[in-house]
Amino acid sequence: MSVNLEDFMSIRGASLMKIKEAKDEGQKVVGVYCAYCPREMILAAGAIPVSLCGTSEAPIAAAETVLPRNLCPLIKSSYGFAATDTCPFFHFSDLVIGETTCDGKKKMFEIMQDIKPVYVMQLPHLHQLDAALELWVKELRRLRSTLEEELDVQITDEKLWEAIRTVNDETMAVKAISDLNKMEPPVLSGMDLLTVTWSRSFSSDREKLLTMLNGLQQELAASQQGQARVKKPRVLLTGCPVGLGSEKVIRLVEEAGGLIVAMENCSGYKTLELQSDTELDDPIIALAQKYMEIPCSCMSPNPYRFELLERMMEEFRVDAVVDLTWQACHTYNVEAFEVGNLVRKKGLPYLHLESDYSSSDLETLKIRIEALLEMVV
Repeated sequence: MSVNLEDFMSIRGASLMKIKEAKDEGQKVVGVYCAYCPREMILAAGAIPVSLCGTSEAPIAAAETVLPRNLCPLIKSSYGFAATDTCPFFHFSDLVIGETTCDGKKKMFEIMQDIKPVYVMQLPHLHQLDAALELWVKELRRLRSTLEEELDVQITDEKLWEAIRTVNDETMAVKAISDLNKMEPPVLSGMDLLTVTWSRSFSSDREKLLTMLNGLQQELAASQQGQARVKKPRVLLTGCPVGLGSEKVIRLVEEAGGLIVAMENCSGYKTLELQSDTELDDPIIALAQKYMEIPCSCMSPNPYRFELLERMMEEFRVDAVVDLTWQACHTYNVEAFEVGNLVRKKGLPYLHLESDYSSSDLETLKIRIEALLEMVV
């Protein structure tokens, strides 16, 4: 099967048509916002898991009639799409799953309940404690019961293990594509990489998606043989989630002559090393152990993020690091201090940016990014 990047650009449109057909036939749809939500559980319930919109400035004005203006743009965008009914994936969702990764989101989900049924997962933030894992296991069992009740299904261990294997395979396939950028020259631009990693979360057909991912990896690996390109500064992007619609920093780096070779954020590499252990007896424990390891800044302490960043700087042969914090995201903003220390200890230029989804600061961001790239030896 021949696959190209344009195929990933069309995933959302194709999935919408299939979701509408599936809804007409009685299949359920569950919308999710965060990497901590176990999609395996939704697949095992026979429902379609879909990512929900939250990366556009367009609905923020509507959200600010309810939410405070000095709130994270991701939260305002997510709520704005729901309130204006302009995210078709939210429109088709029978149930929305939120999580307590930050105070702003958990309070926003309380208001969203007036629009659509929302289940909020209670996430432990001290993940290195045994008690935290026990709490998270209980939370996943509670999610399982809720899905069974809300969707009128039975989620068996057999179905869970099948879904776990599916997601494990998908994760490995995405990692294999991302790892191609360890090459010189890199295989994908930052925008191409974002297109693949972000668009896949909207797919309604996991089997077809896996075929597409494996096909693209093979096509890209073959296309690089013998190729030579002008060397550009290799940049690692870390920090808050980025998606199509909120990709301005990626575009600015690449317009300035750099190349985003890797993204550590949760729409990128942050989850790609994590696999559910299929040797365990209980699939819920396997899921709990995996998802508790996601190195989001909401975790305290958060050592795996720094271990991952250090390895990524070496393996992707990075020349500079850009750390993006969306306005009012306090956990990533505070953690930027330690990220900067780590990057500077590696002898690399570091730039911390705080922004929102608007275009009002494009010129300022452009100047700061150009200055960073001039520091690359």
